[in-house]
Amino acid sequence: MALNQEDKKKIIQKINKISNLALSVVIVEFKKISVNTINKLRKEAFNNNVFINITRNTLLKLAFQNTEFECLNAVLQGSILIAFSMKHPGTAVRILKKYEELSNNNFKIIHASFEGKLLSKEEIIQLALMPTYEESIMRFMFTIQEASIGKFVRILHAIYHQKKIVAI
Repeated sequence: MALNQEDKKKIIQKINKISNLALSVVIVEFKKISVNTINKLRKEAFNNNVFINITRNTLLKLAFQNTEFECLNAVLQGSILIAFSMKHPGTAVRILKKYEELSNNNFKIIHASFEGKLLSKEEIIQLALMPTYEESIMRFMFTIQEASIGKFVRILHAIYHQKKIVAI
């Protein structure tokens, strides 16, 4: 369906507004993906505060002007799906990585941007592995728990061995 000038302006404004609020952007190349798969992806993304869009590259280039994702303009080519992480920078990559593993090279993460920088493949993986706030708190609590309880157990173990040696 052909878009008139007014519709194109609305799309550009919407994506520009989202890109100004987003923490990171992931670009996926897709081919022969079923509508059901895309709908599942959109639902999961929506539940995780990730905005997904399939838009013409020329409209994306216009929408990215004067945003931190302007670095993506050089790599916007072909049939792409774009995902904006709104709450945590790694959420979009995590979700898309699952779908990439399920498809047979029909769904491939090709680029990402975080803090105004175009990321390499290794950096995209690091972004996916970045812990969320809740995960960070859980790790910290586990570390504190392990340090305090672990030390207590080691002290008890040392006392036990000391008494065992004295008893012999």
